[in-house]
Amino acid sequence: MAETALIVGVGSGLSASLARLFAAEGMKVHLAARDTAKLAPLADEVGGVVHSCDAGRPEDVERLFAAVGPALDLAVYNASRRARGPTATLDPAEVRDALLVGCYGGFLVAQAAAKAMLARGSGTILLTGASASVKGYAESAPFAMQKFGLRGLAQSLARELAPKNIHVAHFVIDGAIGRAGDPRGTGRGPDALLDPDAIARSYLAIHRQHRSAWTWELELRPWVEKF
Repeated sequence: MAETALIVGVGSGLSASLARLFAAEGMKVHLAARDTAKLAPLADEVGGVVHSCDAGRPEDVERLFAAVGPALDLAVYNASRRARGPTATLDPAEVRDALLVGCYGGFLVAQAAAKAMLARGSGTILLTGASASVKGYAESAPFAMQKFGLRGLAQSLARELAPKNIHVAHFVIDGAIGRAGDPRGTGRGPDALLDPDAIARSYLAIHRQHRSAWTWELELRPWVEKF
């Protein structure tokens, strides 16, 4: 029977690469985002099912998982929201929204996925972090807060759920993810930006790991990125 994968927070970068790879592996792919209109071309390409979902709203997440159904093998949380600027001038409402999407939403999706997977006795939950998961940058406190929180969630879930045959892993994407025509790597040599297709293959490899040697966290960076 084909595996079922759910990607929450789908855009044109890493999530699209994940969807294409999962579909190529024969999985049934569900794509969730707040703006579903942008997902139509990708859904047509991978034969995916599109769902409208604001991950920071419990009722949206509940509706999403009801639509996906209990046969869920792999859930990926790839949603985040930025709120940048000096701490003294940040809009508290924007900070709240960033935390709701980047951290609380991760909890809601992981909780719903865990419920489905505990009932089945197996599954994989993958959470996408960033450089900010391990180091906070100036004028980027909300992003650090959500990513530190998501990492803590992943670590706690891994310890709780691994003994129950559910693999939880967190990815520290330490560097810029490239896209077609991206100028950010100019002058830094070939492969200066993370290739989203290469990242996707790492996600799949973690999902495919034998449970005698599970990884809970993987850090990925281009070869020119400073530690």
